[in-house]
Amino acid sequence: MRRLLACLLLASSLACSDRSSGGSSGGTVVIGAAADADALLMPLVEGIQGRIVAELLFDRLAEIGPSLNTVGDADFQPRLARSWRWSPDSLAIVFELDPTARWHDGQPVRAADVVYGLAAIRDSANGSPLAASIADIVSVTALDSLSAEVRFANRSPEQFYSATLVMPLPAHILAALPSGALRTSPAAHAPVGSGRFRFVRWEPGVAIELATVRDHYRGRAKLDRVLLSVSPEMAAGLARVKAGEVDVWDPLPPTEIGEMAAQPHLRVVTAPGFDYAFMAFNFRDPRAPARPHPLFADLAMRRAITMAVDRQALVRGIFDTLGLVGMGPFTRTQSTADTTLRQIPFDRAAAEALLDSLGWRERGADGVRRRGGRRLTFQVILPSSSRSRERAAVLMQEQLRAVGVEMTIDRSEFQAFLDKQNAGRFDAALGGIRTTPSPRGVRGWWTSTAIPGGGTQNAWRYTSAPFDSLIDAGLRAMDPERSRALLRRGYQQAVDDAAAVWLYEIKNGTAIHRRLVLPPWRPDAWWLTLGEWTVDPAQRLPRDATPATP
Repeated sequence: MRRLLACLLLASSLACSDRSSGGSSGGTVVIGAAADADALLMPLVEGIQGRIVAELLFDRLAEIGPSLNTVGDADFQPRLARSWRWSPDSLAIVFELDPTARWHDGQPVRAADVVYGLAAIRDSANGSPLAASIADIVSVTALDSLSAEVRFANRSPEQFYSATLVMPLPAHILAALPSGALRTSPAAHAPVGSGRFRFVRWEPGVAIELATVRDHYRGRAKLDRVLLSVSPEMAAGLARVKAGEVDVWDPLPPTEIGEMAAQPHLRVVTAPGFDYAFMAFNFRDPRAPARPHPLFADLAMRRAITMAVDRQALVRGIFDTLGLVGMGPFTRTQSTADTTLRQIPFDRAAAEALLDSLGWRERGADGVRRRGGRRLTFQVILPSSSRSRERAAVLMQEQLRAVGVEMTIDRSEFQAFLDKQNAGRFDAALGGIRTTPSPRGVRGWWTSTAIPGGGTQNAWRYTSAPFDSLIDAGLRAMDPERSRALLRRGYQQAVDDAAAVWLYEIKNGTAIHRRLVLPPWRPDAWWLTLGEWTVDPAQRLPRDATPATP
């Protein structure tokens, strides 16, 4: 893909700019990232960078409103669907598509594209992380060219939200692909979308460039370009932010928030966090997945490891007051969070006694416990792009050594980390999730329906019938209080099962160049408002010159 040619920025005019849609200020926003996108089509996306690009390239049927309320449909805003209606039994929603919506190649968006959006998720060969989250959808049917019916197995508070997870995809380009070919298809690397920004180029490991769609059915975005710029070394990426080469960095390492806020050309936006981190145990043997893990299939071992980790000290050591101890598979910003859950406590003496009871009594000269001549050792994988997770691993390594457990650390570039995680090639994984206002994501990450083969997100193979049942019942319950009660019981089950060591939540901080004028901040997905960002004319930079038509 050719690079866009930049017009010369003149002192008082932008001779080559297109302002036909009224009021656009133009300009370029450079988003810094510590890792490349893993995919650009939403059914394939796992990492946050891929999600940012996919949600700029493609519109949903409807979008969550400013209240972030995912129950019912009252707070959702039309996108590709200009209206919708419910069936009398509330088991189906008919979406009426906007007849002016177009794919970036000029073809109209049609109901067949909604049908294909579901098919791409349901094709098990694609391994879509969304498969578990839309499990309650029975079918999507094209009633006519502009009417798509989404039918459900049962009623639930978040039926409408579930339907919006089915992102329409261009069937005229993709429907002929054989099963499992979506990920490697040319269209996956140069997508034709429906959003306010279109694809320009992708240099893997370097940058992804998007440009405004001038005649978009929702109106032209006020920016000209969005560039995702990859800096695999966090220090180098943050230096680029301080030098003014990058406009946005999210999330900031908490230790950097003060220094970024002191930069005259930057401001830091802080908001409640939707990110949480954990050390997940692999429940299956990485060398023979048909067998249970030799250590972590045992609940007593998982509890001993958890009790040996001082999470309060870990959070203080990494974040000071900018982090919170994790409490389960959720964040405190979600309405179903419960900060009263019974936790596995930090208790080094109890951890040692439990390890003794499991037969790991002998200690070698290195201090590591042994049983039958075997050392008590395991390896944790983590992405080298995450400073916080790397620091957490080092602190846990020290704490576990104090009880005779050796934890080695395998740091990998982000995509290599994901490859190992999804293939189950690990003993434990230091994972991080950016969840959504909806609790529905817990099904996609932690229930057994999301184990590889039915979706890749539960890569640790945590399986608990009581947990699955409680989460499913909580997501189906129509009464809000009953729904919250069931979900909280499910969260408690995951904590009691020691499915993971729930490490921390962070208070999000985002560095943003001061020349950018922002609409109200959306804490769960700030990038969804990029079409309304503008550049202060008095602070324009050379990169804000409007690019020529390619």
